[in-house]
Amino acid sequence: MGGKVYALTDITADPLTLSLKVRPPHGDELRAAHDAIASGYHLNKRHWIPVTLDGSVPDPLLSDLLEGSYALVTAGLTRARRAELGLSADQK
Repeated sequence: MGGKVYALTDITADPLTLSLKVRPPHGDELRAAHDAIASGYHLNKRHWIPVTLDGSVPDPLLSDLLEGSYALVTAGLTRARRAELGLSADQK
């Protein structure tokens, strides 16, 4: 999406882990509240969280995290690039 990444996974991992971008203070809160959310290993630990998909993170929260990661990444795109991707100004 626009040459940027908002979610990463290794489909061969067991259990499956999904790395998502977050704002640093939110990442700290999430890590404190959920055992399945840790600091990123190969990614910037302040901005990325790996979420182990073991069923302990509620689906609505997981959905919010995925949408939030997408929003953070698209906000960093230029206005022209967002327009090329068909994103409106309020989707940044």
